[in-house]
Amino acid sequence: MSQYNQDIEAIKALKEKMKGWEGINPEHAARMRAQNKFKTGLDIAKYTAKIMREDMANYDADTAQYTQSLGCWHGFIGQQKLISIKKHFGSTKRRYLYLSGWMVAALRSEFGPLPDQSMHEKTSVAALIEELYTFLRQADAWELNHLFRDLEEAKKAGDSAKEQELLNKIENHETHVVPIIADIDAGFGNAEATYLLAKKMIEAGACCIQIENQVSDEKQCGHQDGKVTVPHADFLSKINAVRLAFLELGIDDGVIVARTDSLGAGLTQKIAVTNEPGDLGDQYNSFIDGDVIEKAEDINNGDVVIKQNGQLVKPKRLASGLFQFKPGTGEDRVVLDCITSLQNGADLLWIETEKPHVGQIAAMVNRIREVVPDAKLVYNNSPSFNWTLNFRQQVFDAWKEEGKDVSAYERGDLMNAEYDDTELGKLADEWTADFQRKASAEAGIFHHLITLPTYHTAALSTDNLAKGYFGDEGMLAYVGGVQRKEIRQGIATVKHQDMAGSNIGDDHKEFFAGDAALKAGGKDNTMNQFG
Repeated sequence: MSQYNQDIEAIKALKEKMKGWEGINPEHAARMRAQNKFKTGLDIAKYTAKIMREDMANYDADTAQYTQSLGCWHGFIGQQKLISIKKHFGSTKRRYLYLSGWMVAALRSEFGPLPDQSMHEKTSVAALIEELYTFLRQADAWELNHLFRDLEEAKKAGDSAKEQELLNKIENHETHVVPIIADIDAGFGNAEATYLLAKKMIEAGACCIQIENQVSDEKQCGHQDGKVTVPHADFLSKINAVRLAFLELGIDDGVIVARTDSLGAGLTQKIAVTNEPGDLGDQYNSFIDGDVIEKAEDINNGDVVIKQNGQLVKPKRLASGLFQFKPGTGEDRVVLDCITSLQNGADLLWIETEKPHVGQIAAMVNRIREVVPDAKLVYNNSPSFNWTLNFRQQVFDAWKEEGKDVSAYERGDLMNAEYDDTELGKLADEWTADFQRKASAEAGIFHHLITLPTYHTAALSTDNLAKGYFGDEGMLAYVGGVQRKEIRQGIATVKHQDMAGSNIGDDHKEFFAGDAALKAGGKDNTMNQFG
């Protein structure tokens, strides 16, 4: 017996025990229960953590089984993404959502648009997780509502074969609820603040939290200058805080992504505590740039002195009080960061790079895997990269190294549209299309995400509509550029009332009031124009 039918029988039995429940139809109650699979955010976190752990194991066995996501800044955007995935691919397997701190700052702060510097209200992060899952759960209810309506029609028509087919679809319905990798930035304060926010995020449904090793109150976007990192002990305390938040709430398999910004960070806020040569603090301090002290007179008032490789060294300190790292130490610091994080509770790594280059990523991952063999990455396929220029230059450099004639191309001008249909331009596009597969096979990338793609798609589509609508096209700009495409591509939002829950509401009215219900979906509903 299906779960739906089991629920009908259970509610029937309950109804017989209760007084005054004559108006309750067990089929309606069972249907509503089926359309609300997840009762709390913790239910979602438990369900999605299991999915992520299984996907991680599958990737370890076969690198072709990598996962992907797109960053979404609103519940509706996330909902439509998952509806689209189910429509085109039949399944949401290995497809997640990404919650970008950058987009929360730019689009969801009560202060208005802000830079990615952790200045937005930290509660807005948990609020967006809850919003995303509210819209995904509504997508389940919307899709199942159509199946239940079809089931009623099949019953009325006496079509038992169709009825069984629909019952099977209902019983085996795949939810739109998928894992969210949620950005907690640098933790919004000290470890206690990180723990408190992590709890809110997990209670909202997050099974995976990404945290970075920048100084919380100096946090910068990973693709801008001025990044300042913290000693490992500070970062590990925050990893512990997130893990304990998971454990407190019963999400024993919650996932932590440890992000390092060390590749592009040239500064540290403070010198690490060290007790003996070679310990973690000493290793961190060994990267700090400074001048060797030859005699006591070299030390001026207010100078800081450390022991580095057996010598007394005066670290180079800026007017801001920050200390500089030695030039060229970025990759070594990344490798140490990653190994340390994995050995102290992190599950996945995030290495913020300045370009999408498989060889560069693989070189660091291979060093990490010498110590932690199953190390794997979440990688930012960032819109901050000029993908066209990067890959055209990579092809140019590869050809030049091979001895191929590249005199027809100007390396610094490869973004030019005149190269679009050239051999180099076409090969660069092939390399771009193949980047995720190749990087997952060769550079240990388990999850590929684009942090803020829907920020750009919203701007682009709005620009196109505004240009036509307020120009000569007028209404045709909307009809030809939007509605006609929605109809022909089967986009659910063409029936926007239905997508917003009008049919669900009508059915509920009938459940609540029977024949007295005043419903919106009659013959005069203009949604009928769309079939």
